[in-house]
Amino acid sequence: MDDDFEFPTAGNNEMDMDNEMDAVNGDMDFPETNPILKVGEEKEIGKNGLKKKLLKEGEGWENPNSGDEVEVHYVGTLLDGTQFDSSIDRGTPFNFKLGQGHVIKGWDEGIKTMKKGEKALFTIPPELAYGESGSPPSIPPNSTLQFEVELLSWISVKDICKDGGIFKKVLVEGEGWQNPKDFDEVLVKYEARLEDGTIVSKADEVEFTVKEGHFCPALTKAVKTMKKGEKVLLTVNPQYGFGEKGRSASGDELAVPPNATLQIDLELVSWKTVSDINNDGKILKKIIKEGEGYERPTDGTTVQVKLIGKLHDGTVFVKKGHDDEPPFEFMVDEDQVIEGLDRALKTMKKGEVAHIIIQPEFAFGQSEYQQELAVVPSNSVVYYEVEMLSFEKEKDSWDMNTEEKITAAGKKKEEGNVWFRAGKYERAAKRYEKAARFIEYDATFNDEEKEQAKLLKLSCNLNNAACKLKQKNYKEAEKLCTKVLEIDGSNVKALYRRAQAYINLVELELAEKDIKKALEIDPDNRDVKLEYKVLKDKVKEYNRKEAQFYGSIFAKMSKTEQARSAGTAAKRGAASMAIDRLRRLILGGGLAEKALQTVDLVRSERIYILWLMSLLIVLVAVVVSVLYMKK
Repeated sequence: MDDDFEFPTAGNNEMDMDNEMDAVNGDMDFPETNPILKVGEEKEIGKNGLKKKLLKEGEGWENPNSGDEVEVHYVGTLLDGTQFDSSIDRGTPFNFKLGQGHVIKGWDEGIKTMKKGEKALFTIPPELAYGESGSPPSIPPNSTLQFEVELLSWISVKDICKDGGIFKKVLVEGEGWQNPKDFDEVLVKYEARLEDGTIVSKADEVEFTVKEGHFCPALTKAVKTMKKGEKVLLTVNPQYGFGEKGRSASGDELAVPPNATLQIDLELVSWKTVSDINNDGKILKKIIKEGEGYERPTDGTTVQVKLIGKLHDGTVFVKKGHDDEPPFEFMVDEDQVIEGLDRALKTMKKGEVAHIIIQPEFAFGQSEYQQELAVVPSNSVVYYEVEMLSFEKEKDSWDMNTEEKITAAGKKKEEGNVWFRAGKYERAAKRYEKAARFIEYDATFNDEEKEQAKLLKLSCNLNNAACKLKQKNYKEAEKLCTKVLEIDGSNVKALYRRAQAYINLVELELAEKDIKKALEIDPDNRDVKLEYKVLKDKVKEYNRKEAQFYGSIFAKMSKTEQARSAGTAAKRGAASMAIDRLRRLILGGGLAEKALQTVDLVRSERIYILWLMSLLIVLVAVVVSVLYMKK
């Protein structure tokens, strides 16, 4: 046997060239599934006759993927047992890139199904090996081959942008499963080199915000795919480096030539999670120390914290719970601290330490504000250092008996009333919703409790509907009123508020129906009468706008007609007769003269049908308007 025979690498024969081209073109027939085998069991992989027999189980659950650099030991034999190659005999493991056509197809297909440390026997038909040509002198033409393969390890190589711009080779696996996000602050080590090995930039430790990036765009792209402690080698093509222009030398960093490919050793040392609480960049929370467990405060929770509030220049304007002072205790979502701090605290766990950055809209706004230790100027961004010492949540409904549920619902309703009177409609709505949830399921209530719960449900949903109307959330207001009417179909307030919602949703017929029903029940209700007048005014305004809209359509159509060639005059004659008849009909119905004047201009057979449909719609609108005016 030839000691220099390197079996798995593709040779110069025609079959090998075909294998390589198939890999490049992505036509390799890889198995659709990874067969689950017991030791000693054999199964076919894919549909091309490749068989795998498990000899030793591997570790974990991961398999190598295309592009990964795998390391194996193998022994290759013919079906009669003749050995033609062995990495074990040479004493050197064999390394290659998986799925890149560097080995025969049978290897690329089979090794993708293996786990680290696994040993398997592959039986490979000629079509997935050396085919009709064989590999003289050791492998005859049309030979079925057997390989005993042990997967020692692999290094993951991924095209992280899916465009060939950045290849990431994992050198050391990281911890956990999380990756940094755009607002997170990462701490990394890196060394960037040109292809000839020249170091152009290096940092033992550098911290930056992922979204803002550092050195070149590739670092941002790469760290978002990494875990804590992970070390990688990046191959960075120019589009994610410095492109066609390159980069000039700066300080200790050397120049990067135009169109340069970079090699970057990168380690993600750690990162601080930064949450965008409001999803608009207005409230950002950076976790300095992770908290315990998974519970977080909710509205009404009593929290105990240490906090320091600062301005941009470092001026401290508030300090609580420090220097032997007792912790600062307050209830979340009770307007006892600024809104941005309230919202951020609801994301914190017990023991968590965080820095919170709050924009003026959720801090002290446009007014100057005197705090304990300093004045907060108008439009100030404020910074808080907060430690969540402990919190005590309100009792959940499932931990209450029926009496406690009714009491809690009543209390939340009264809290909602206080916020409503203060004009804090969002806070009020939350209280009404929570109150309704306490008594939503009343199967265990006695008759008296069910009646109490019913009255509370009606009141909370009606009050919440009033909040939604104030917030211009008319769809939700309509739903809440409908809930009330499902319980009490004669509730005048529900009919009145639902009519208001319908008017704003331009459901005018439904609004009229509710108002008429409310007036039948309470003919002297002043508010309902006023709303009926609003409805009639809305109908008139709506019909006026519709007439204007279709009038503008007619005007555009007339301009188009004037531009038509005179050769269609004969065809227009028949259309004119029909239009004249429509005109007489419409005049009898009282349509505006201005709309009628446009009829004289519409004579084109090509647009006649479209015009006729539009005109009929206007006619219907006018008739409806007349009917309302008569009422």
